[in-house]
Amino acid sequence: QVQLVESGGGSVQAGGSLRLSCAASGRDFNRWAWFRQTPGKEREGVASIARGSGRTDYADSVKGRFTISQDNAKSTLYLQMNSLKPEDTAMYYCAADKAPRFIAAHQVLSDQAYNYWGQGTQVTVSS
Repeated sequence: QVQLVESGGGSVQAGGSLRLSCAASGRDFNRWAWFRQTPGKEREGVASIARGSGRTDYADSVKGRFTISQDNAKSTLYLQMNSLKPEDTAMYYCAADKAPRFIAAHQVLSDQAYNYWGQGTQVTVSS
């Protein structure tokens, strides 16, 4: 069983930065990711990273602005968000898959591929 706890959300003006953190208890996973969701919309994959190789994947909407990283020694996932835009406003969730299964490359930003979820942290970007 893996438990995930997000932190670091808040309110910021457009153009500003925030760093989200996700602390994991348990190590029974191979890949983890950040998703976001706004009311009435489907959950959107933002970025994903493989725990072993460190390979990263990003949604086109955040490429060049967001950076996903991990500290495996601390079992912590990060999302550095720069040049924030009002359309980045959402609840941000950390997610992890379940080992030994590996997620196919075309599914790394699909919420259907992940088994464990945190409670979310709100990010609000004002114009």
